[in-house]
Amino acid sequence: MFAKQLPLLLAALVIAAPAKAADEFAGKTIELTVGTDPGGGFDIYARMIAKYLPRYLPGHPTIVVKNMPGAGSGKAATYIAQVAPKDGTAIAALMPGAVIGPLLEDRNKPQYDPVKLVYLGSGDSVTRICTSYGNTKIKTFADAQKVEGKMGASAAGGSSRDYVNLVRKAAGAKLDLVAGYKGSAEMVLAIERGEVDGMCGWDWPSLKQQRPDWVRDNKINILAQFSLEPDPELTARGVPPIWQFIKNEADKKPVELVLSQQVFGRPYIAPPGTPPATVKLLRDAFSEVLKDKDFLAEAEKAQIPVHPLSGVKVQDVVSRIYASPPAVVKRAKELIAD
Repeated sequence: MFAKQLPLLLAALVIAAPAKAADEFAGKTIELTVGTDPGGGFDIYARMIAKYLPRYLPGHPTIVVKNMPGAGSGKAATYIAQVAPKDGTAIAALMPGAVIGPLLEDRNKPQYDPVKLVYLGSGDSVTRICTSYGNTKIKTFADAQKVEGKMGASAAGGSSRDYVNLVRKAAGAKLDLVAGYKGSAEMVLAIERGEVDGMCGWDWPSLKQQRPDWVRDNKINILAQFSLEPDPELTARGVPPIWQFIKNEADKKPVELVLSQQVFGRPYIAPPGTPPATVKLLRDAFSEVLKDKDFLAEAEKAQIPVHPLSGVKVQDVVSRIYASPPAVVKRAKELIAD
């Protein structure tokens, strides 16, 4: 009797498995936590992702975006790792500093392990810039090595703070920090008011999104570009790579370690412990969004670059960063410390 029923049972299981995948997120709401203030480049990017993500998730769930700034996205990373449900209904967009920060900063140990976070993908590999604005005497990086200036910065853990410290120690810039701004949107207003001369560690795409007229009308001076490989657009504009100002060979590997976070410039994560099958659904959906023709058209119109990196590759890059030699890590920490 059982032998006769076995084929029917197997057939039912085969049918049930795809059905479960098909309705995995049906009737559910996914909360996308953005680890920055509203209005900045990371927030703009994440909200575009959220618009298209339901297209590619089984059951087409609702995506709700909320902002949880703090500690350079460390607060959002802690929430995802410690509090958020592990069923695929909680994901986050982080600044890359939240991933590399625990390795390079001597603060209290965070309540999350960057290596154990589940990476769904990265929307872009970004180039960062150091800038000045308006009537400042600092028009070039060579000026910054001779003339004192003030740069806006966020709280500890943000690139706007780390990269000013880096250029002071590794490249001889005479730039002082004016810290405490909540995010890039607030720093842009401070630059316009003349409170500071500019900002370092700013994502090049974010500048083009937030103040396209500054670029179009040459209102801003781009002093240097930060990346492992030169950005073609910035190079065509005559912006020098930071490498040409770093004279001490011993500092180049530590600087490379700091800049390696830009390979995953816009990382998206899920909680550790999320079921592998659910992780695959989320990773596949992110991958599909980042090649969706409507998304790409909207991104191009908004001057949002898309250079995706898969979740598997981001996971591998993070693991390799955390395996860096102790001496390189030690010097990198010294370069970005206040």
